[in-house]
Amino acid sequence: MTEIVKDINETGNNRLVIKELCVQFGSFVAVDHVNLMVEDGETRVIIGPNGAGKTTLLDLITGKTKATGGTVEFRGHSLIGRDTSHICRSCHVGRKFQGPNVFNELTVIENMRLALMGNDNFLGYLFRRQSREEAEKIHRCLDAVNLLDYENVKAVSLSHGQKQWLEIGMVILQDARLVVLDEPTAGMTAEETFKTGEMIKKNLADKTVLVIEHDMDFVRQIAQKVTVLHMGKVLAEGTFDEVENDPKVIQVYLKQDDGERGGVEECLN
Repeated sequence: MTEIVKDINETGNNRLVIKELCVQFGSFVAVDHVNLMVEDGETRVIIGPNGAGKTTLLDLITGKTKATGGTVEFRGHSLIGRDTSHICRSCHVGRKFQGPNVFNELTVIENMRLALMGNDNFLGYLFRRQSREEAEKIHRCLDAVNLLDYENVKAVSLSHGQKQWLEIGMVILQDARLVVLDEPTAGMTAEETFKTGEMIKKNLADKTVLVIEHDMDFVRQIAQKVTVLHMGKVLAEGTFDEVENDPKVIQVYLKQDDGERGGVEECLN
């Protein structure tokens, strides 16, 4: 038994625990018996070459894709076999997809109010009088994602980075305990990327956070621990420095390059 499987078998309930998770599409194995444990309140970043199975792993955790085998548990709740809405509402899991997933023709504050809607009627929720507590919560969240001055602006008028922040704000607003972020800095400037990292560290410090990312400066900025996937399997795990200097990881990223490149960080940027 590997050490990671031994540790997973000894865990309590307040963690994300993945055991022997796999999914196969025809003859192609996209996720191959993955074992992963993320501590309660930890920020874990998953990296790996294109096609490593990173987004598919998130799809399995959030119910978008059905597993071929294995288990996923978060805070004692099994996520396997559940639909995405149940996982979101009852298991307190929130996900931000790779591209901005907001309502362009609604204002920023309308998007935020929609994030609080739950099972209520769409139009009824948007146009009913909101409570003071709801208004204060939304304003705090907009301030946290640098959008307080844009609350009455339609989402379509926001920059790409601001739309990414809006969706992060919508996830924060749902009080998810597990926050799943798929390439949250994709398309951002270097300044926006840094601000996003600080935003995550400040506002999601008490959440369990699972992030897929390619920007190594951003990974170094936020990750408490890094997991490397390759061909659907866990290749390596550890701190950023441990992973960056792991010979197996270097070989995968450099593909036996001429040795003059500066390791994983340079290879990915």
